[in-house]
Amino acid sequence: MIRLNKAGLAMVIAPVALVAAWSADAQLASSTKGPIGISADHTEFQANQCHSRWSGAAEAVQDDARLRANSIDTYSKIKSGGQPGAGGAVCGSPERYEADGDVYYVTRTEVVRGDHAVFSVDDKTILVTGQVVVARGKDVMAGTRLLIHTDTREADMESGVTGAGKAGRVQAVLFPSNAQGGGGGLQPPRPPPPRPHGA
Repeated sequence: MIRLNKAGLAMVIAPVALVAAWSADAQLASSTKGPIGISADHTEFQANQCHSRWSGAAEAVQDDARLRANSIDTYSKIKSGGQPGAGGAVCGSPERYEADGDVYYVTRTEVVRGDHAVFSVDDKTILVTGQVVVARGKDVMAGTRLLIHTDTREADMESGVTGAGKAGRVQAVLFPSNAQGGGGGLQPPRPPPPRPHGA
């Protein structure tokens, strides 16, 4: 496990903007409060469960930031007095967001790649799992589990592999600003091109 403090977090903090992606003050991009455009091949909403699913190359875009996955699920809290499963649910504030399959979060300076991502609103955490790769400029980090605490801005990158010399441990290749050369065997994630949104 690698624990990152504020100084070491710059290259992996990018996914934190996913935190409020569909809330009232949605901010997928950190420097704007503009509208979020969402597109997918299919969408469905289960009102009695306060759950919506966007599937088929689902993508949410705000300014220069985008979240892309095979599917994006949003879950809201069921307000007191609501009756889940009986058609009487009253949906409240967001509870969690889940992105599945070929997950990418991309900004002007960072790219995060994983297989699954979950943001828990109450816990103030975002968890990216699977084959996780983070790139910022030439710097690249890889593992299988990235947990970000959005209130303290600390993060843990883990792998299920331990022991010196074993393949699959947490890896990072970090370059000084004037360094040249490749990524030491780690390849930065290459996200798919943006989908057109709107008319």
